[in-house]
Amino acid sequence: MSGVPSRRAPRTAVDFLFSLERFGMKFGLANIERLCAALGHPERSFASIHIAGTNGKGSVTAMLDAALRAAGHHASRYTSPHLVRLEERFVIDGQEASREALDRSAARVQHTALDLVSCGALESLPTFFECTTAVAFDLFREARVDVAVLEVGLGGRLDATNIVSPVLTAIVSIDFDHQEQLGTTISSIAAEKAGIVKPGVPMVCGPLPAEAMDVVAAVCASRGAPLVRTDGDEALAARVAAIPLSLAGAHQRANAGVALKLLELVDADPSIGMSVDAAARRAGLSTATWPGRLETIEHDGCRILLDAAHNPAGARALAEHLRAVAPRGATLVFGAMKDKAVGEMLAALAPAVRRIICTTAPSRRAMPADELAAYAQELGADVQTVTDPFAAVEEGCRSDRLVVVAGSIFLIGPVRERFWHGILR
Repeated sequence: MSGVPSRRAPRTAVDFLFSLERFGMKFGLANIERLCAALGHPERSFASIHIAGTNGKGSVTAMLDAALRAAGHHASRYTSPHLVRLEERFVIDGQEASREALDRSAARVQHTALDLVSCGALESLPTFFECTTAVAFDLFREARVDVAVLEVGLGGRLDATNIVSPVLTAIVSIDFDHQEQLGTTISSIAAEKAGIVKPGVPMVCGPLPAEAMDVVAAVCASRGAPLVRTDGDEALAARVAAIPLSLAGAHQRANAGVALKLLELVDADPSIGMSVDAAARRAGLSTATWPGRLETIEHDGCRILLDAAHNPAGARALAEHLRAVAPRGATLVFGAMKDKAVGEMLAALAPAVRRIICTTAPSRRAMPADELAAYAQELGADVQTVTDPFAAVEEGCRSDRLVVVAGSIFLIGPVRERFWHGILR
């Protein structure tokens, strides 16, 4: 498909952003570097903390943002994907970016991208993620934030967020996901994520498989970046244990360890210029919110648990949580994308639930419910197929007091939105 821009459609700058989704995914930093250079390098207008990881990076980002704000800093965060609204990706001082501010930044990015293509500086339009990343940088510059916590979109080395010069970096976890883009071994995935390591900039690592840690350690050594490991740090674990975490799940303890260590490093380094005392660190870990991650909604006597588990590691963490909080079982409403390891995910979850209702997430990338059901039936699970996800949740609530909705953010986002607006009955 040609990357030559059309000046006729989209009606708004935000429409323009979404129109770029048709170009799919493209790795490399050339486009985002040229785009940000033409915008006057908005990514250089604030300090940044860069967070990568297979799972947990969003939770760590939320904890850091909450703590930095509790310490009185003008903080922001950029995460992806969004559950329902594009504005969710851009949070400034604890509030989603306003539609007016988003429109202004999106318009600047749109006009800049079109001009770069027109003059030949870019061969084709940037991708949706490249442009939304540029929008984030522009929004944060306009808001004059002190610091931004940036979540890697995918991988790290070639991710559009990787043009920043952060004061700290982190890898929260490494497991199998996105193998088509990142490689089929833990070592190859680790190498991609370690691409965010910057010369001389401390890297905080959560618990990683040994082969992953070896790769990260080698990259850190080659770039003179201090490696700070949270696994085996008993004193750090004790400090985390003393804080009541707002995010549910035993796995959040490991995430909190990464967040707390990052915050302690911020506070201890005078060159960063941001104090984050113990009270602010505690507040961040005990007040952070991250929608759709073991989030509970009460509905007509039924508890609906929403979780964004979308890979085998996330499914294992969810199963562990269910065994702890619902030992007698629950009903699972499951929907996933075609490119996910659905067999492994269901193998982890099936023993922790009584029944599985397979559904089709509202996305063109979704695996059909009947195909998901075939995987579940191979496991000997009690399986039902309800294609419409909202009807699937209703069906689960009719026969169970705990319904778990998981498998994809593209499933839980619309379910969450419909419930909160009182449509789900």
